[in-house]
Amino acid sequence: MAVSTHQSDHGGNEPPHILVVDDDVRLRRLLSRYLKENGFRVSVAEDAAKARDHMTGLIFDLIVLDVMMPGENGIDLTRSLRDETGVPILLLTAMGESEDRITGLESGADDYLTKPFEPRELLLRIRTILRRMHAAPAALELPETDALTLGGLRFDAVRNMLWQGDEAIRLTESEANLLRTFAAAPGTIFTREDLADGDGSGSGNARTIDVQITRLRRKIEPDPKFPRFLQTVRGRGYVLLPDGQG
Repeated sequence: MAVSTHQSDHGGNEPPHILVVDDDVRLRRLLSRYLKENGFRVSVAEDAAKARDHMTGLIFDLIVLDVMMPGENGIDLTRSLRDETGVPILLLTAMGESEDRITGLESGADDYLTKPFEPRELLLRIRTILRRMHAAPAALELPETDALTLGGLRFDAVRNMLWQGDEAIRLTESEANLLRTFAAAPGTIFTREDLADGDGSGSGNARTIDVQITRLRRKIEPDPKFPRFLQTVRGRGYVLLPDGQG
């Protein structure tokens, strides 16, 4: 299946397009109506197969995806999509244990919301992800020495992208947020609590930060098992040592 890596199929004035994937027809209708009332375009799918059908012809700004579905579940679909597209994914699940959240983040999801939830919280999470995907925070500017370089990689904080030559390596919302934080203060040691507090989504904690660091290392390190750039400072936290600071 050919899936575009672009984040949006809309022009500058059209609202973001969201794909809601859930086998619960009542919840699909409720979410579709609520999101449309709040200014989004919405498509719906009852399972992973239908979601894939939608994605062959449309480009979405974000996917709201249920974990527990018959057939291919949300975790498996997320892992599969991460090999094909960089579209942000927000997982919905009735399982609220920390291990379930970590599994969701490890699969490549940008955020994780436990059922039942307030529709306003879902709206907040969606807007937070989209805002970070399309704009760089003013408080986290890279130094004037131009973009951050990590070996053969170059980090563009405005577009939340890693570049290896002319090839773009898309970061999830949480990965980009972490890398922007490190890039704004290279050489500074950040504790897990510092990084969790700066997550902004309300879902961060020390354990999930470790998961996100592991995922980020897979994208920036020549050998993730022996980090060269994003290093662990035992008993303190993490530090980014870009080229020239190692």
